[in-house]
Amino acid sequence: MALKRSHTTELGCIACEELSDLGAGKEGWLVENPNILCALDTHSIALANRSFILVTGWDDGPRRRIRPDLSPIEAEFITSLEWLVFDEIRVIAVGTSCGYFLVYSLDGQLVHRQMVYPGRILKIRVRGTKKDLTHQTSSSEEISIVIRGVIARFDGSDIQNMLQEWFQETHSQFWDEKPRKRDSDALENTYKRLPYQLWNVNKYGLCADAAITGIMPPPLMEIQSSQQYYCAVTIGEDAVISAYRLSENRSKSLVGAILSKVVPATFSTIASFSKMIWRSEQTSTKKSEAKTQSFAKASPLTCLKDHPRKGEKLTLSPSGTLSAITDSLGRILLLDTQALVVVRLWKGYRDASCFFMEMLVKRDNAGASSSYYEPSKSDYCLCLAIHAPRKGIIEVWQMRTGPRLLTIQCGRGSKLLQPTYRFGSSLDSPYVPLEVFLLNGDSGQLSVLNRSLN
Repeated sequence: MALKRSHTTELGCIACEELSDLGAGKEGWLVENPNILCALDTHSIALANRSFILVTGWDDGPRRRIRPDLSPIEAEFITSLEWLVFDEIRVIAVGTSCGYFLVYSLDGQLVHRQMVYPGRILKIRVRGTKKDLTHQTSSSEEISIVIRGVIARFDGSDIQNMLQEWFQETHSQFWDEKPRKRDSDALENTYKRLPYQLWNVNKYGLCADAAITGIMPPPLMEIQSSQQYYCAVTIGEDAVISAYRLSENRSKSLVGAILSKVVPATFSTIASFSKMIWRSEQTSTKKSEAKTQSFAKASPLTCLKDHPRKGEKLTLSPSGTLSAITDSLGRILLLDTQALVVVRLWKGYRDASCFFMEMLVKRDNAGASSSYYEPSKSDYCLCLAIHAPRKGIIEVWQMRTGPRLLTIQCGRGSKLLQPTYRFGSSLDSPYVPLEVFLLNGDSGQLSVLNRSLN
């Protein structure tokens, strides 16, 4: 226990009566129930089961319940959970088993509802790469949604604009006016449908997890193209690792450009001619269902098949250049997402989970010894925290090929968590290193792994 205290700092306890609705009170409830989802913010934690969400802090603050409007006919349930944080705006993003992307305020108000693709949403990823001092690249913030065999991408600016419009609307009401409660149909008519890109990435089988790692160069024959290309990494049962080049739109070549002009014109002519022959006097009064968005081009780049090995979980480094992948054989693969090669391998970590973090490993600055010295980004070293639940330990390894820095004992009912990316954070604000938190579900204690080895 002394080792645990020396490398973690306790923040508080989330234990409360409301947690009993999620199964708390039974040993191992947090990790043994696959329907329990967790999402961490810097101030609060959201926990969900199939039908409702509990938002609580680790102090005596208020606890909120959110019950999403789910379809009982289709037996819809919650499948993914994440925070969306932008300045003073904090909302909950929910993915459902029917492919809906929902956004709720902390008081349970439905902010946005949109169909992404029919199917179970496996993951909602919020990430961004900001403009730095050495590489004059533009900032990129995004939300990617993973469905089995499909990945979608929402631009961060569209999400921010939607949240700001909602925030201004709700705060422009009179102080004594109750917020209007909208049903799902009214909400879809009120708010614009957020634009997004959609790709089919099931060439090598359905994926269990996926991530967009960043922008990549265009193919050789498309060097003059003005559109952007993204790299996506997927893992699954048929292929442990596969990678794709994602086109921003469907007009990807000279032939595609010709087809995109000729085919719609031909179809329009045929449709007009058919209307002259077949005139329908009946008009349908039933509301037409939203059509599924068509796929943009996803070109396969590489694939690693190693039966019976199956990819299980995937996590990205802050820059997106490294990815840690766990598989069904108890191995962890460290993938260079730019070269698309495995640069490191760990064995003997069944059911493991990984998160990247930053630690103060080297402090060679002259001012580092001063009590007033504020560490900068260059003082931190990228590390990988590996939680091995069967061993009851957490290991921290220095990237990419560095040693194991420390080992922390943890309870069997514990889970590693990481705060979501915060939209709009600028270089002017103090640098906040990437941290990893440890939640003990049996005791309710929440701790943070210390940034320094001292």
